[in-house]
Amino acid sequence: MRLLPASLRPWLGAVAGLAALVVLVLGVRYAGDGGPGRVDRWAVPPTADSVRGVWRGIALAVDFLGEPVGAVGVVGLLVAGCLWRWRWVRAAVFVVVAPVVTVGVTTVLKHVVGRTIHGDGNLSCPSGHTGFAATVAVAVGLLAVGRLGLGRAAGTLLVLAASVVAGAVMGWAEVALGAHYATDTVAGWCTALALTPVTAWLIDASADRLGSSPPPPLPFPSSQGAPPLGPRESSGGWG
Repeated sequence: MRLLPASLRPWLGAVAGLAALVVLVLGVRYAGDGGPGRVDRWAVPPTADSVRGVWRGIALAVDFLGEPVGAVGVVGLLVAGCLWRWRWVRAAVFVVVAPVVTVGVTTVLKHVVGRTIHGDGNLSCPSGHTGFAATVAVAVGLLAVGRLGLGRAAGTLLVLAASVVAGAVMGWAEVALGAHYATDTVAGWCTALALTPVTAWLIDASADRLGSSPPPPLPFPSSQGAPPLGPRESSGGWG
């Protein structure tokens, strides 16, 4: 079973292209900045914690899921589900590779864009936490589409809705805790939308290529082509 159903490729391909364009625009717009933009100031004051009490605890819990320990736990649960419940090795590979790709790209882009928050040492754009959450949501959405056999419209809607919910929740937590500007989280979300469908397609292509490759030929395909046995081999081996 493919990770990226053929019916979803045109729509998610268009979404990926648009998302990549948004990342480019935001990266150029906020390159080298060290403060919030107009949109950021309108959304939430990003230089101070904006939540207290129970909501702060919720924000910290959500943020933890994007930290290394929390992320490993999330991915580990998904891998266990793919292998134990579905025996779907390709899906298990996907839920590992896709977040690694997104987090790796967001890390590189942070250095390229150079936007900072709370000082020069804190690169912020795009948000890796938001990218991770959205990637996991897109990956789970794609797997659900394949398992449920959803059509183009329903499948695309499910994937996009999952990414919006996950990206919004993690983005809220990051902005509320003062870890990112709002536009950083949008860039992280779009990075996930741009990369995750492509990652799924590449894994599908690689798996299909490996699956269709014939096994290497045996040195002697038949007894007729085998060389004559030596005296010790014909007597039953080396004793």
